[in-house]
Amino acid sequence: MLNVEQFRFGDNLGYLIYGKTEAIAVDGGAWQEILAFLDEHKLKLKFVTNTHRHYDHTPGDDHLIKKTKAVFLDCTAFADGEQILIDHEPIVVYRTPGHSADSVCFHAGNNLITGDTLFNGTIGNCFSGNLKGFFESIRRLMTLPDSTRVFAGHDYVSDSLAYARHLEPQNHDIDSFQQAYDPDFVCSTLAAERKINPYLRFNEATLLKLIKDRGLPHATEWDRFNSLMSIE
Repeated sequence: MLNVEQFRFGDNLGYLIYGKTEAIAVDGGAWQEILAFLDEHKLKLKFVTNTHRHYDHTPGDDHLIKKTKAVFLDCTAFADGEQILIDHEPIVVYRTPGHSADSVCFHAGNNLITGDTLFNGTIGNCFSGNLKGFFESIRRLMTLPDSTRVFAGHDYVSDSLAYARHLEPQNHDIDSFQQAYDPDFVCSTLAAERKINPYLRFNEATLLKLIKDRGLPHATEWDRFNSLMSIE
């Protein structure tokens, strides 16, 4: 079974996915803390990679590669569905364009490293301009089991929940989500996201009413998602 360790650098969150002897660093900006963890747990860093190549996710790459001789895996070159093996256990790569053209997610067991595609409580900005592609990426992640743990690329939980409350002030699940928030280990489940994250709730009655009341398109799932993205 593969494990996930989270490392904060600023509001960014980076990760080690590791087994008994091997590990892969994803968005490893906290490279010094990662090296200390590897040493403490006697792990070999096999690979270094990223959820996408935006500068705030890559500052630790060169340091980790230089210190450990790990192999760099360029996220722009991953094939959809490609598998990375750590201690013979698979990590599945999903290409999830939207936030950026090169965005990917890493699915390891019950854990999903989502970068800036899916945050805890919201989703990323569509810097690529491909909003339809972003919608398809989100819909793909929504097919995963409720128990899937979501590990995002930033801790934006406070702002995300404030906006969710703005859209759905009567949604008491937002309070439960806030109470479960741990700044030392920022994580949620898809089950929890489906209850509070507006961008996974485009079929829910409260948000459908909100969209209709604002006179926005709502006939299809794509219409509703697109309309939600336009609301401030």
